Amino acid sequence: MPTRSPLTRDNTRHRMTSGLRQGALAALLAVLAGCVTQPPASPPPTKPIQASRPVVKAPPPATPKPHLRIIGQGKASYYASRLHGRRTASGERLNNTDLTGAHRELPFGSRVRVTNLANQRSVVVRINDRGPHGGGRIIDVSRKAAEQLGMLRSGTARVQLTLEQP
Repeated sequence: MPTRSPLTRDNTRHRMTSGLRQGALAALLAVLAGCVTQPPASPPPTKPIQASRPVVKAPPPATPKPHLRIIGQGKASYYASRLHGRRTASGERLNNTDLTGAHRELPFGSRVRVTNLANQRSVVVRINDRGPHGGGRIIDVSRKAAEQLGMLRSGTARVQLTLEQP
């Protein structure tokens, strides 16, 4: 029996591991080739756009008037100057130069048109406080709103409240 030299044994082992490596590499490349996808087909060509008359846009629709709902009529008063800067029930500070008001039930942020029934002057106030608390009144307004309603001298006025909804 012929004996192999150590050199021949190492050469055979090298050839075997080299063959295994090449086989593993070929298998890996085959798997990766299967993962490749084709690019999406391009869309069919479209017809060229023909020139036409210029498009005339319709005018924008008129701004719709807010939906109005009469809440009621009653007596209004305005905040005393000494309350300026104090916190309202909503947490804001009372500012007599803003158009704000107090109502017992309306949600904070509601916008209410207050109309003085004696002179038909009106103003829209934002509800940010609770009240009024007595005197048969239905709303308290800021000093600025009272000026615009013409009720500074009398201190109170008979008013109509209309809820304005966006």
